Amino acid sequence: MSDARLSVFKTYKLYVGGKFPRSESGRVYEVTDTKGTWLANAPLSSRKDARDAVVAARKAFGGWSGATAYNRGQILYRVAEMLEGRRGQFVREVADAEGLSKSKAAEQVDATIDRWVWYAGWTDKIAQVTGGGNPVAGPFFNLSSPEPTGVVAVLAPQESSFLGLVSVVAPVIATGNTAVVVASERSPLPALSLAEVLATSDLPGGVVNILSGRTAEIAAPLAAHQDVNAIDLAGADEELAKELEIAAADNLKRVLRPQPVDDWTATPGIERMTAFLETKTVWHPTGSLGASGSSY
Repeated sequence: MSDARLSVFKTYKLYVGGKFPRSESGRVYEVTDTKGTWLANAPLSSRKDARDAVVAARKAFGGWSGATAYNRGQILYRVAEMLEGRRGQFVREVADAEGLSKSKAAEQVDATIDRWVWYAGWTDKIAQVTGGGNPVAGPFFNLSSPEPTGVVAVLAPQESSFLGLVSVVAPVIATGNTAVVVASERSPLPALSLAEVLATSDLPGGVVNILSGRTAEIAAPLAAHQDVNAIDLAGADEELAKELEIAAADNLKRVLRPQPVDDWTATPGIERMTAFLETKTVWHPTGSLGASGSSY
């Protein structure tokens, strides 16, 4: 009997509502490395898949936004722990996806894990930076506090399959939003593998939903969807970004336009967190009120 064995090829699936469905259409497309060598077949998401992902994200929003910021930080840190344990796998996938040497790919993966830790540390601090007491003329306390926008559609960067992906997804969920993520069309495999890490961490199902396929085909229904509250156009080219921004205007979505990024490894600011936060302002009277003499 021959000692040769056949490799077990991985079947990549979507990640929606904490589960791994195949595309509703049953379609797939070939993913190749930078030299054109076949790597895998990835699901080709349909409009129905996009709608299902929005339903899952909305269902998860109440519990995730209502969790304490400290708890969200613990969960994001847990994701970083699990990424560290699967570091070798992601180094291989990033090297294949971006045509990098193993050492360069390892640097990208290490930076990605560190990025998760960075945002985990911000979960219980962003409110202190963006909120606070406001001076007003009159006997009142005026307090502002940030709240998550809701369901955010995220178009992952095309050129940075893992570090860029995490750099746009982590700030969305760190602040209590839920996300529908469109993976890089050219290099979706690291994103689809990230879904396996999220599913086996403490992150509730539906907080992050990951779709692969043609960016324009998936993004169009997300931009026009009435239950999507915001969209990050990081992975859209100039022409597509204009079309999606027009579609998003129908229900006044928050839109984060594509911004040139020379180096995803640079320490980010807080802009991607504040882009999807709303500010709630509350007034409380001070001093004596009425005959009871109670005060606030």
